[in-house]
Amino acid sequence: MSTGIETQSDAETGEAELEALIGDRALARDEHLNAPGFVVNPDDVQDVLFDLRDEAGYDHCSCVTAQQYEDRFETIYHLKKYADPTDEVSIVVPTPLSDPVSKSAEPVYRTADWHEREAYDLVGIGYEGHPDLRRILLPETWQGHPLSADYDQEKPQVVTLTEHANPLESDHRDPESDTMFLNVGPHHPATHGVLHVKTVLDGETIADLEPDIGYLHRCEEQMCQQGTYRHQIMPYPDRWDYVSSGLLNEWAYARAIEDLADIDVPEYAQIVRTLGAELCRIASHMLALGTFALDVYGEFTATFMYTFRDRELVQDILEDLTGQRMMFNYFRVGGVAWDLPEPREDFFEQTRDFLDELPAKVAEYNDLITTNEIFQTRCIDTGVLEPDVAKDYGCTGPVARGSGVDYDLRRDDPYGYYENLEWDVVTRDGCDNYARVLCRMEEVEESAKIVEQCLDLLEDWPEDDREVQANVPRTLKPDADTETYRAVEAAKGELGIYMRSDGTDKPARFKIRSPCFSNLQALGEMSEGEYIPDLIASLGSLDIVLGEVDR
Repeated sequence: MSTGIETQSDAETGEAELEALIGDRALARDEHLNAPGFVVNPDDVQDVLFDLRDEAGYDHCSCVTAQQYEDRFETIYHLKKYADPTDEVSIVVPTPLSDPVSKSAEPVYRTADWHEREAYDLVGIGYEGHPDLRRILLPETWQGHPLSADYDQEKPQVVTLTEHANPLESDHRDPESDTMFLNVGPHHPATHGVLHVKTVLDGETIADLEPDIGYLHRCEEQMCQQGTYRHQIMPYPDRWDYVSSGLLNEWAYARAIEDLADIDVPEYAQIVRTLGAELCRIASHMLALGTFALDVYGEFTATFMYTFRDRELVQDILEDLTGQRMMFNYFRVGGVAWDLPEPREDFFEQTRDFLDELPAKVAEYNDLITTNEIFQTRCIDTGVLEPDVAKDYGCTGPVARGSGVDYDLRRDDPYGYYENLEWDVVTRDGCDNYARVLCRMEEVEESAKIVEQCLDLLEDWPEDDREVQANVPRTLKPDADTETYRAVEAAKGELGIYMRSDGTDKPARFKIRSPCFSNLQALGEMSEGEYIPDLIASLGSLDIVLGEVDR
């Protein structure tokens, strides 16, 4: 379809240009708070997405949301540009209750593969042309779709393996093709949680690979849908990426509900949030570094223990700030729960002592790891993920930045206090396991810069102006049919929340966009043609947490 619109990967696309590009394929408009929305016929959605990607530059399918209304099913494709994530558009695809099928977006955006499988699994929407439309979180023998209106919650489920291949059967060889099937996980320390990787070997190289997820699915979205905006949802985000990223997770929900309810956060509270979030990022990257060294060359006694030692120092600071070591529940709608701990001077001194010692520790990690010959052999030129492939899979965070994709929501879609501080986005062009490790180590140093600037600001802030929360109504009831998608730069990438209000004090739909979910899809691209030890290194370099993958 020729529209006369020039490709706009680096320029913002206006609504008039979008209307001209989509043309009469748009059935209606459906405005979201974060983006213009276009309702598109199910048969036209693939062509529309191709045009938006190729002619308007929307190369990032960040999230796919599926839901059911009284009269229809609906799929929403949340599109952005890697060059400018504030330039967004929502493509809304309604399908009838009697035949909920639309064309798949997978040929346009490879990342839509898993997103549409989840939509089919939980909601029951079919996608014509999808390469492998089957369940992804629930067992294949599960009956019904739990988020559909006609799902019988009282019906007993018999999950049997008799009709399907046992995913835990012994390793076996295919006599016809001379390949060998190998199970990696689900219970293995190198899988970073309960992840099952179905691997086919041709000789000693990986011929095919499929991550099998869902072992840790805990209905997090549904629990949030049953909680009130004001008080009951905020404790849940800590449990998504549960290792060190609690405040980053909380900020994803806080940003979404504050957008939905039009709440302005006080400047002082924004600085406190930024301080806590960057401390969490340091702790998360320390954990990623230590476990990666353990995965790659069994370095338990030095690197693993040293990174955990330094992570504990960060956890001590966060415990003083929030009252908890991991499940913080410190953010509130409109701000934070309370001010810095008293005496403030002790908190500042403790945090500055950690920052003062950090450069020497980072140098020590470089001596132990990055200059280690075994480490370099295992990581350089393994797990290669080219920039275009990373974008196609919707990769974000250090995984994308390690492939040279210059994308960071703290800078590109500013929130909190980041735009007022001096710091740099770290990117690497190596595209391999080594580049992703270096990216995280350098990000620790950048986070330390941010924390130090926040401390300077908080120390000099007038005592009478230390406002930690906005004046938020006791009961929040956003207008019915108000919709938004908001994201933050979590430790592992873009962590986003889609919410739709129905006029009550609870969300009608709550969808979590997990960076780990999207990043993990790229594992096959990174590993095929390599060896099993390279697979372990590549998986470790993704730094996934299965609690966030499965949700």
